[in-house]
Amino acid sequence: MHLHGHSFYVVGLGKGIFNPDEDPKGYNLVDPPYQNNSIVPKLGWFALRFRASNPGVWFMHCHIDHHYTYGMNTVLVVKNGGTPKTSLLERPPETPSCKSSSIHGIQKSRNSTEKFDRVRMI
Repeated sequence: MHLHGHSFYVVGLGKGIFNPDEDPKGYNLVDPPYQNNSIVPKLGWFALRFRASNPGVWFMHCHIDHHYTYGMNTVLVVKNGGTPKTSLLERPPETPSCKSSSIHGIQKSRNSTEKFDRVRMI
């Protein structure tokens, strides 16, 4: 598994179904490996910890393409922290908002389908 935007500590991994009562007892919280990729055992799990200091929406995924269809991907939302260094920058004033521009080149028209009517404009 690979996490964009962050490196992480692999505190545990195992085969089979994760047992929330027993498996955390074996976590390595003293000197876990620090990396941005990790192998997940076949039919297994892994536990990670990371410092959420880089705000944004970050993709976590397996590098084996067909695993996407098995659900081996997710998105993590890291919210702004309490300092300017841990917060997203404001949109530059000269950048048009979504209300004044097209979405990926598709303009909303009077005859737009319901699908495009539900797009939330920011």
